[in-house]
Amino acid sequence: MLFKNKKIIGLLSLILMIGLLAACGLKEPEVKTSASKKEGKPSIVVGTSGGYHPFTYLNNEGELDGFEIDVWKEIGKKMDIEVEFKTAEFSGLFGMLDSGKIDTIANQITITEERKNKYEFASPYVYSGAQLIVKEGNEEIKSLEDLMGKKVGVSLGSNYESLIREYDKSNEINIITYEDFIGSLQDVAIGRIDAVMNDKLAAAINIKKSGLKLQLGGDSVSTLENSFPFVNNAKNKAIIEKINKALEEMAKDNTLNEISQKWFGVDVTSK
Repeated sequence: MLFKNKKIIGLLSLILMIGLLAACGLKEPEVKTSASKKEGKPSIVVGTSGGYHPFTYLNNEGELDGFEIDVWKEIGKKMDIEVEFKTAEFSGLFGMLDSGKIDTIANQITITEERKNKYEFASPYVYSGAQLIVKEGNEEIKSLEDLMGKKVGVSLGSNYESLIREYDKSNEINIITYEDFIGSLQDVAIGRIDAVMNDKLAAAINIKKSGLKLQLGGDSVSTLENSFPFVNNAKNKAIIEKINKALEEMAKDNTLNEISQKWFGVDVTSK
């Protein structure tokens, strides 16, 4: 009987140990960030996809790089704050913003009336246009009207998706959503979809970089002003004032233009 009791106690101990180990294994992994907070120094957490070249992407060393990253590093210097980046799929960034996991988003977020009703924006720092991208030789798609009955790729949750849905009141356009911009371009090139809508500058650069047989479809269908969204509250309004001041200084000392020239060869930071 004593032997049986010892056996039972030993078995229970083993089960308890396994349970504790499993519990440790179930802990959520830490989110990797590109900057560590320095004690006593204020910081801001910026969400970005890390998958939208040349705005935000992982370079050959596996580090976050791109236009957005350089802009925020310079803002951090001007404001004397630590900038911490957190990456996620684009479609999840606004959820992270709403839940307080990040303070703002740096991912070419276009200012729209719908977004202005919910978020407070810093001053625009990029001026561009919504552009259609089609297979090389396709001269049939040059406007929103030409998309009727066609398959069109857009980034999931983007303003490009909203723009097409608002235009297509009769649901005649087949909208295909993507998390990966390059994936959508590849699908146009092989004929899986008819067109993609995205930022004009990103379109031109990625067509050239990818080597895919693509072209711009007509002129921009609308002009865009991009900025950083914040949850609308008094604390964030004070932060936005400081960011606007930093952006103003960056425009005056030509830093914004220099960053733009580095990544695009043109100035996209002024009208």
